[in-house]
Amino acid sequence: MKHNILTGLTAGLFGALGLVGCNSGNKSAAATDTPTSGAISIGVDETFAPIIKSEVDTFQKLYPGAQIQAFYQPERDVMQAFLDDSVRLAVVSRQLTEAEKARFKNIQIEPRAIRIGIDGVAIILHPSNPDSLLTTAQLRGIFTGQLKQWNQLSPGNNKGEITAVFDNNNSSTARFVQDSITRGTALAKGIFASESNPALLDYVASHPNAIGVIGVNWISDRDDKGVQKLLGRVRVAGISSKATGSTPDDYVQPYQAYLAQKTYPLRRELYIISREARAGLGTGFASFVAGNKGQLIMLKSGLMPATGQVRIIDVKSN
Repeated sequence: MKHNILTGLTAGLFGALGLVGCNSGNKSAAATDTPTSGAISIGVDETFAPIIKSEVDTFQKLYPGAQIQAFYQPERDVMQAFLDDSVRLAVVSRQLTEAEKARFKNIQIEPRAIRIGIDGVAIILHPSNPDSLLTTAQLRGIFTGQLKQWNQLSPGNNKGEITAVFDNNNSSTARFVQDSITRGTALAKGIFASESNPALLDYVASHPNAIGVIGVNWISDRDDKGVQKLLGRVRVAGISSKATGSTPDDYVQPYQAYLAQKTYPLRRELYIISREARAGLGTGFASFVAGNKGQLIMLKSGLMPATGQVRIIDVKSN
């Protein structure tokens, strides 16, 4: 992409992005912010905290008159705040449900969603766990309680009872597992929430029998020293979508290239949803994230940007 998305911040750009709705409620209507100045609050699914913090920091450095207060919360809390008009933007891994659309229609607001990236859900294990290759069928068995002991996956695994842990009961990762892995079946009773992503990582790093579910965003930037330290404490599992007969080549980790090729089975898309009708700061920030500079930040973080291309080089040994 050779054009600059934010140049001039023209009204035509906002229309192209589909971020201008019919109404925005009393709070937004009374606002005096512009696309590059003022103050707003946004809600962010906390599984995307690392990447959105980078986006916010960069935007505010480019536009010192802008103040974006981001609230990093579980997905359910973010969407409730968005519905209540407590935040003007929601950064989440899903679009609005039919019930949410109907609620906005009743108050004559037409929110707009724009896809800004492709993320994934990572499965992490203790470094000593020998079962680092798992199928989606095995994950289904673990999260529904059909597989309770590690030796049910492989007879030589002596890690004992499987302890599965999420970041939060109301998180997008818990919803993703139920939607895409257990396919609507309730999660096993023994599964618990650690209440935060750092706490989840600490728990898995200190419990050899644990299996954790975390957003790829927390471990994707392999150039970051903090991420390097985290990856030294846990093991990221390779996942195969084949129920049986998988070969080592079928198991893939959530690397950027596999997100781009759609070969990693636990992929999900990242959206900014706006209830802003006017060209305010929310529209300016959403345009920035969807534009060239924001997408380059996404690329650098190890996620797959919604626009642009990732160059994949296949290196073959002689």
